[in-house]
Amino acid sequence: MGGVGVESGVQAAADRSAADAVYTQIVSRAPEHDVDPTVDRVLAVCDLLGNPQHTYRVVHLTGTNGKTSTARMVERLLRELGLRTGRFTSPHLTRANERIAIDGEPISDARFVEVWRDVCPYVEMVDASHGRLSFFEVFTVMAFAAFADAPVDVAVVEVGMGGVWDATNVADGQVAVITPVAVDHERYLGTSLASIAAEKAGIVKPGSTLVLATQDPVVEQVVLERAAQVHGTGGRVVREGLDIDVIDRVAAVGGQLLTLRGLGGVYSEVFVPLFGEHQAHNALLALVATEALVTGGGALDAGVVEQAFADVSSPGRLEVVRSSPTVLVDGAHNPASARALVAAVDDAFALTRVVGVVGVMADKDVEQILGELEPLLAEIVVTTAGGPRALDPDDLAQVANEVFGPDRVHLEPRLDDALDTAVQRAEGEADRGSAVLVTGSIHLVAQARVLLGRP
Repeated sequence: MGGVGVESGVQAAADRSAADAVYTQIVSRAPEHDVDPTVDRVLAVCDLLGNPQHTYRVVHLTGTNGKTSTARMVERLLRELGLRTGRFTSPHLTRANERIAIDGEPISDARFVEVWRDVCPYVEMVDASHGRLSFFEVFTVMAFAAFADAPVDVAVVEVGMGGVWDATNVADGQVAVITPVAVDHERYLGTSLASIAAEKAGIVKPGSTLVLATQDPVVEQVVLERAAQVHGTGGRVVREGLDIDVIDRVAAVGGQLLTLRGLGGVYSEVFVPLFGEHQAHNALLALVATEALVTGGGALDAGVVEQAFADVSSPGRLEVVRSSPTVLVDGAHNPASARALVAAVDDAFALTRVVGVVGVMADKDVEQILGELEPLLAEIVVTTAGGPRALDPDDLAQVANEVFGPDRVHLEPRLDDALDTAVQRAEGEADRGSAVLVTGSIHLVAQARVLLGRP
């Protein structure tokens, strides 16, 4: 038996090495955030592959914040209903395989390599005829192909950025979900809410159901106009606060108890093991998207809903990764998500003193992000978010000094040193309500989770 275990370990190591080699090939392409406004390349590859994105139903999600959590909730509900699922989300936390999940589990290293080998010849053909596909475009093609090969009944697909020109928009979602829209990625999506909303609304397709979160009036108007143009006499728009609602929300140990008004009725005392009011609204969107897809708007079995929601997870989203002192991680990376994070911490945790570890990307509204965090954080340890897009810690510290005052700011360019400093500052207080919060970038959170021993 020992020999079998050794052989299995050797094979796993070989698979991992091969998957890492494939990832190295793919990541050498144009980076994820470098968006070229066209879907032609992805359409061309998908056409050569027989258009796998049209072989299953699709729930398509966009918005500024909450996409990944909502996608994970939709997918979990669908699985509890007995459907085979694919889930495509980004970015990944630990390994690229996480982006492409079948039945809730990331595809294996071996399968990751197989999918790449299946699509690679066609990707290279389009590279030669249409220009080189980007990193995100390749992953989108791989996801669609993997889902068709599984095969899945439903794919839950999160956009990478925007909507109109996003690589995922070659799929036609039977249900489109638009989570709250705020200003972010201005370089690519525009600087006004109206321009950003127009990009996001591009995922609404003829005959689809649009599930729309509560929005700024400017956003709502743009999205509703787009839906009216696309839907004509078909399709449906479901609006939070008008057609559906979070009726009640009570903080509970390990999460919250919700009462939700969906399309099919009221679901009472549904436990969701995620923190913050924003997650309650994400849960509502997920519930209604599932109702729309599966029953056409009728009620889901209450037991199924309860079981599915009780089992949801969203790593890196206000996640407790350590105790004594408590260490929380959250991928908030824009002012709106930082604001929601502060409210969620205040709501869910009895903390009297929080030390922040913060790193951000250079293209973000740094001053506003720090301004949203300032009321929560007693001290801030500034570090790097990692990667070529990260804001230099010295520059971040300069802004932090202006927002917090120099006495509350510590500079530690290395993340491991930043974590050690923050823990020491938290442990050094007699107050047992002290905690460390790592935030500012999902990339920072991913690195911190590894350093703190989270898989």
